[in-house]
Amino acid sequence: MTTTALEPGSPSAPPGLVLSIQDVTMVYPTEPPVHALAGVSLDVGEGELLGVVGPSGSGKSTLLHVMGTLDRPTTGDVIVAGHSVSSLSDRELSSLRARHIGFVFQQFHLLNGYTALDNVADGLLYTGMALYDRREMAAHALVRVGLGSRLMHTATKLSGGEKQRVAIARALVGRPAIVLADEPTGNLDTKTSDSIVELIEELHDEGASIVVITHNRDIAKRFPRTVSLRDGLIESDLQNGDH
Repeated sequence: MTTTALEPGSPSAPPGLVLSIQDVTMVYPTEPPVHALAGVSLDVGEGELLGVVGPSGSGKSTLLHVMGTLDRPTTGDVIVAGHSVSSLSDRELSSLRARHIGFVFQQFHLLNGYTALDNVADGLLYTGMALYDRREMAAHALVRVGLGSRLMHTATKLSGGEKQRVAIARALVGRPAIVLADEPTGNLDTKTSDSIVELIEELHDEGASIVVITHNRDIAKRFPRTVSLRDGLIESDLQNGDH
């Protein structure tokens, strides 16, 4: 696989692949050292939806941080949208994250005094677009997640499910190569959780590439592919029936 440094005009992901993790380890230099990932290899195809599950301490959060380039692995390589993380400076890595990776977190991370529209528009600050254009794209993203009637509501006036939809719209607005969702239903009741999972499935049907980190195996089994982690290793990588 050919990888390139991140620069204007660089090609996007190789055809059919948006993320590749190659024999990645992560060792935290505590006493004794913690081996959070012990040699993980994982490919994510374009337009793919998969759940990553495992017990507490299995390495799920570490894997998310590595996939999202928030942490550099101890050994091995991570390739996102055709770019090898190991070859990038910190500044280039920040650019890679901004342009190619969308994040959805359990805690939403919305600005309370901002409207839904401006919370999503802020996801495009890196582009240098005019505010009007950013808001126009944000409005389209919010309509896409079913919040067309809530554009001007501040985050404090939104329900938990609506906040998560705003967070998903923000992750999608820049049309990233891949969206990484960390326990996106963790703070929601069962009914709201189901609606968020259905939204993720709908966005996948529209072509989005999504990895969902979850402790809930029932949720993971709803997706076309489930990867199970244990003790920093992939225990299983299964296709789930007909999707």
